[in-house]
Amino acid sequence: MTELLLVRHGESQGNVAATTAHQSGAHAINVPARDADVELSGAGREQSLALGRLLAGFPADRRAAVWSSPYLRARQTVELAIHTGGGQTQPLLDERLRDRELGILDMLTSAGVEARLPQEAERRRWLGKFYYRPPGGESWADVVLRLRTLLADLDRLHPGQRVLLVCHDAVILLFRYILEGLTERELLDIAASSAILNASVSRFVRPGGTGPWQLESFNMADHLMSEGVPVTEHAGDTNVHPR
Repeated sequence: MTELLLVRHGESQGNVAATTAHQSGAHAINVPARDADVELSGAGREQSLALGRLLAGFPADRRAAVWSSPYLRARQTVELAIHTGGGQTQPLLDERLRDRELGILDMLTSAGVEARLPQEAERRRWLGKFYYRPPGGESWADVVLRLRTLLADLDRLHPGQRVLLVCHDAVILLFRYILEGLTERELLDIAASSAILNASVSRFVRPGGTGPWQLESFNMADHLMSEGVPVTEHAGDTNVHPR
């Protein structure tokens, strides 16, 4: 590959529910579906349409191959964007782009974990977000392993091409860890200070198709702001460093 575009899905109903739960101090997040089946919110649909208009501006000879997380919010984002952009490309779904599995922490807020699973809360603080694996779930290090195999496949299948990936906030951060060769500390510093915006675009380039990647832009949402589309920030817990 010569160019990699990383897009977070548009705002989802789960994003809204999680933010509401955190702000109210609730222990559980009121989401009406399993994580894989959570739909976009109304704002998320607007964001996806604006993303499509951005993609429509790409020259025809530089249109990207499109891959997506199989989770519904990502699929809806890419389908709306491709339809709006007039593209004929069918996105390829790959489970390696799915969000991190949370295991027994699924649907709990940080307050809920502290109250209901205090030993897990303490273990997470001790290990930090990169290496902490909740029972039945994944650590960020686990997600890195699946993303490395995906990158190898993308290089094999799309030599000399631009590739667009529609995925999730943690996945985008972990792509940065891989492509930039970051340390655990550098990654967690970014995670503690940067919330990946819904429908934002991050761009890596590698003109020769080999060698190191260069980050050209990160977490850009100009295509949303220029059209007056809501820019939404739904971040996870920023207490990510080991203690």
